[in-house]
Amino acid sequence: MTDTNKTASLTVPGIAEPIELAMHSGTLGPDVIDVSKLVGKGLFTYDPGFVSTAACDSDLTYIDGDNGVLLHGGYPIEQLAEHSNYLELCYLLLNGELPTKQQAEEFETTITNHTMVHEQLAQFFRGFRRDAHPMAIMCGVVGALSAFYHDSLDIDEEHHRSVTAHRLIAKMPTLAAMSYKYSQGQPFMYPRNDLGYAANFLYMMFGTPCENYEPNPIIAKAMDRIFLLHADHEQNASTSTVRLAGSTGANPFACVAAGIAALWGPSHGGANEAVLNMLAEIGDESRIDEYVAKAKDKDDPFRLMGFGHRVYKNYDPRAKVMQQTCHEVLSELGVEDSPTLKMAQRLEQIALEDPYFVERKLYPNVDFYSGIILKAIGIPEELFTVIFATGRTPGWIAQWNEMISGSYKIGRPRQLYRGPAKRDYTPMAKR
Repeated sequence: MTDTNKTASLTVPGIAEPIELAMHSGTLGPDVIDVSKLVGKGLFTYDPGFVSTAACDSDLTYIDGDNGVLLHGGYPIEQLAEHSNYLELCYLLLNGELPTKQQAEEFETTITNHTMVHEQLAQFFRGFRRDAHPMAIMCGVVGALSAFYHDSLDIDEEHHRSVTAHRLIAKMPTLAAMSYKYSQGQPFMYPRNDLGYAANFLYMMFGTPCENYEPNPIIAKAMDRIFLLHADHEQNASTSTVRLAGSTGANPFACVAAGIAALWGPSHGGANEAVLNMLAEIGDESRIDEYVAKAKDKDDPFRLMGFGHRVYKNYDPRAKVMQQTCHEVLSELGVEDSPTLKMAQRLEQIALEDPYFVERKLYPNVDFYSGIILKAIGIPEELFTVIFATGRTPGWIAQWNEMISGSYKIGRPRQLYRGPAKRDYTPMAKR
């Protein structure tokens, strides 16, 4: 962040002189007005949803929603999805640069060697009901990791932060698979060091001690790409939650558990599940026009899920990659002609051609196709958000580490108070 040598002048009734506010610029994006001086004047800003507020500066991820741009460390997501892989992106987020061949091999070895979890965690799982939602389990288990790995919780120690980052990235797919196995009453599967990150997750999900299971490399590649496309997305609700929790000095396991809780909300991490529910409600390609008409009717509660985005006002760049991946997966599994895919393709065509959607820039987003892919792979809908959380972990921990490594203040949003003015207590007999 640099000063622009420009200032904004704010005139406030009751204050004689205009208030001069400094302006800052980043590498990309609009200049920002520094309003931190206002509190000294007895003022602060009102910005519900923080839609006009930058709460931090960051070197990690940049989004240009108007032009459909997503950069990690300056690299476009399309290039990373085509040429890179999830663990290489993890390294980039944690270290700021892409790894050399040796660094990539060392990092992958480190992650692989951390994929097992403490054996006593199996007993921890058994404290949950079998029908507990996997996200409820993940909130509890990830938060409890600090009780099992308390040897690296000094947040002021760089080595401790590095070890914790590696542990979280490595153990999240193990815990995600365990939450699924527990709900099915099946035995937990230990990770295999001879498998890659995504293939290992599939093995722990679908393998059993009864027979040999070898992950399909095309499905494993698709799973790796799903993780990659969700790795970080700037200052969204769950990432901001991780940063806010971290600003108190809380340990990183607790902060990531807070992020998981925020991600659980249907307006954030549950959107791909909502897409499948919508397609199930439509039921058949012949009813598409009927439901599109309902979506256009402002008095009808029906909404098309998987279109439009809070940030992107153009085609979500991740959706383009996910569309290609969807076709690869369905072709490999021999379900290209599935009714669900046909409905999705028809809806996408309408969204890209119908003036109603084009004018409102309601383009398909990443959730539109990811749910179809996950369902085709055989992952139950209640686990979709757990997959999202697994993929988002390096972003959360990198954002947390960036904040802790620099100068930061405890987060303390203000409020516009609308309650009663000061009044005297009335004894119960007189009420």
